[in-house]
Order: sequence, then structure tokens, then C-alpha cells
Amino acid sequence: MFNEPATSRNDQTALRLAQPPLTREEMLVNEIRQMVAGVLLIEKETFAERSPQPDGLPPNLMENRLLATFEGRLLIESEEAYDKLDRQLADIQHLPVFRPADPNRGETAGPHVVQIISGRINPQPRPWWPNLVLFLLTLVSVLIVGTDLAIGNIARVNPLLAVRLSNNFWGELWRGLPYAASILLILGAHELGHYFAARRHKLAVTLPYFIPLPLISLFGTMGAFIQLRQPMRNRKMLLDVGAAGPLTGLLFAIPILFIGLSSAPLQPITGGGLYEGDSLLYALAKTLTYGRFVPDGRVDVCINCSQLAWAGWTGLLVTALNLIPIGQLDGGHVLYALIGDRARRLYFPLLAVMVALVLVTDVWLFWVILLLIFGRMYATPLDMITPLDSRRRWVAVLALVVFVFIFVPAPLSPVENSLPFRLAPGDSVLPFLAPAALALVSRLRR
Repeated sequence: MFNEPATSRNDQTALRLAQPPLTREEMLVNEIRQMVAGVLLIEKETFAERSPQPDGLPPNLMENRLLATFEGRLLIESEEAYDKLDRQLADIQHLPVFRPADPNRGETAGPHVVQIISGRINPQPRPWWPNLVLFLLTLVSVLIVGTDLAIGNIARVNPLLAVRLSNNFWGELWRGLPYAASILLILGAHELGHYFAARRHKLAVTLPYFIPLPLISLFGTMGAFIQLRQPMRNRKMLLDVGAAGPLTGLLFAIPILFIGLSSAPLQPITGGGLYEGDSLLYALAKTLTYGRFVPDGRVDVCINCSQLAWAGWTGLLVTALNLIPIGQLDGGHVLYALIGDRARRLYFPLLAVMVALVLVTDVWLFWVILLLIFGRMYATPLDMITPLDSRRRWVAVLALVVFVFIFVPAPLSPVENSLPFRLAPGDSVLPFLAPAALALVSRLRR
């Protein structure tokens, strides 16, 4: 006897078995909903067949789209919740994005928004030979600058020898090694600080790209950069990667500066030439080295008499430029990690300060143009709910305080035009800038 299901129209069992199966898309929706429900108490959900991607993801990096948005409250700690959901979504090639529903109330206050993006970023390895070629070109470029400094110093005591060396410039390129080695050490430490911090967080990142700038530059280079090839997971990673570069570079720039100043003589101030600007740290270094603040109206340090002094001052300048707290600069990463999306509100006030600095020296005009074009783009992490821990908040404050102490309002200016900005004998820059620095620290801490 066969037990077959009835096929009569009045048989209810047959009707139940005849329900249409779920489509593939409906099965995916249910699977995603179950994953999200494991970390979020869902109060509202929205599925979209075609929606724009959420703010913060790099455009044109992959064909991703916003698939679903869930609003509610996280059931577990946000960092743990993100890791758990990300591991589950990786199996189906989707990506989670965490956002506070109301950033003005604070990231952890809730409610929370979880967005699901179709597609994941899987960057492929890049060849290393372009990095090597750029490094070698930059090495030659900074050797040229160092050799110019060396021959210039020789010309002060033996002009005929200097002329003979100039006629065999390429054969004398080894004389620029002190400057070349020092500046590449500072820049290399800066970029490797970024690189190893990124690798520690298992982020895809390129090796450093050095930028040569021969013949037309006082420095021989426009610096270096690395490229992160996937977005940061949270603000902790953003802070670690952003602050590691400048702080590591300073560990080498400051000793090199002091060693260089110890061999740089003082010379009378005369018209002509360029004056290297003072930061708080540079002024302090000169005061400790010479026992008094210079320039004092009569003499100033001959910084180009020492290749190491010039490399140290240049290293501080490059670090200060990177720490400007705007956009994609290291300082912009640090500020955004510290205060979140509120950093965008400071764009126009900080830009106004930079525009005002153009009135002091037109050196800043190029930077103002760059900040107008790129300054409003911030590296927004995927998880904007997880806050910084206390230790990282102090690191962020330290990086911004360092910026205050190494920033140079007028990096290079003609000697005759820079005299109004020099202090008279016995004056100190601390009474003018220390209150501003302390106010900044207090504001950031609150």
C-alpha cells in the first residue's frame, strides 16, 4: 500500500505543500536579517534594491551598493559586534557599516544604525619596483641638495676649492650624504610608522612612495606617502595609523636637529638670503644649544652650515605640515579619530587660519589651494560607533599638542622681510603661544 498525498481540491495538506519556494534574494534577505539580529535588537529595517552607498566609503573602489539598513540597539559591545558580523558577512561577500543614528548624542548612546553593503574590498598585491625606483631618484635628489650645502660651506673658507669641486659636482656627490641620510631617515621612519601600524591591524597598504624634487627645491624632496587600499575598520585603527607616522618621525628628527645645531655656528644677520622660521620646539632647541634665544637682532644660527641641522629643521617642517588637522592629512586623521564627524565643522575655521597665514608668507598659498580641493575629504571608518579608549585619546591629544609646538607660521621668508617677526633680545615666544596651546589641550580633553 502506497501512502501518497491527496491531490483533491478539498485537501488542506496538498494546499500547504504547494506554497512557492523562497527566491534566492529572499533567502539572502533572511540570512542577513538573522546575522544582524545576533548583534542588534532590530527596531526598524529597510531593504533597498538599488540605493547609493553610505558616506565614507571610497567611490569607484568596488561595485558596492547599500542593500539593507537596520536601526536598533546593539546587544553586545560595538567592537565585538562589528567583528562578529563582519566575519559572518565575509562568507557571502558583504560588508557591515556601523553608524550612530544621531551623532550629536554621542556614538555609544544609541540608537544605532547597521548598514549592509554588497561586495567586499580584496586588494591585490602591487609590484615593489616603482617604490624602489622612486626611492633611488629621491636619494639622488637629496644628495644634490646636501652636496650644494657642503660646497657652500667650503666656499666660506676656500672659494677656489669650492669652484673646483663644483666643476666636478657629480663626482663629489658623496659630500651630501649627511643631509641625504638624515632626511631619508626621518621621512622613512615617518612612513614606516604608518606602514607597520597598518600591518599590525592587518590592513592592506603599499610600501612608501618617495617623491623626488631635484634642482628646484631647497629640500630635494616633497616627502613620501603610503596608500591604504581598504577603509579603516574603526577610529582606533584610524588613530593608530594616523599618529604613528609623525610621532615616529619626530623620534629621529629631534635628535638630528640637536646634533646639527651643536655644529652650526652663529653668524651676523645681514640682508639677503632666506630666514628659516621658528616653531616653539625649534626656538627651544636653539636656546638650549646656544644658551640664549636667537635671532636676537644681531646674530642668528647659520642653519645651512650644518647638513644635519637643515635636515632636522626640514623634518620638523614636514611633520608639522602633515599634522595640520584637516582632511586626509595625518592631523586630519587624528582629529577625526578624536572627535568624530564634528571634525568637519572645523574645516572652514582652520582654512580661514591658513588663509590668514598667506598674509604672513605666500609659502602657504600652495597649501591653501590643496586644502580647498582635498581638505573636506576625511577617512571615515566603517565602524563609527566604537569610541577611542582613554590611552588613545591621550595619544591623539599629544599629537595635536606636538603640532602646536612644531608648527612654523612663516617657514621661509627673506631676511629683510622677516625682521618684524623676530623677537627682540630677552623676549620669549612662550608668553604668546603657551596660553593658546594650553587652551587647545583643555578644549580637546573636554
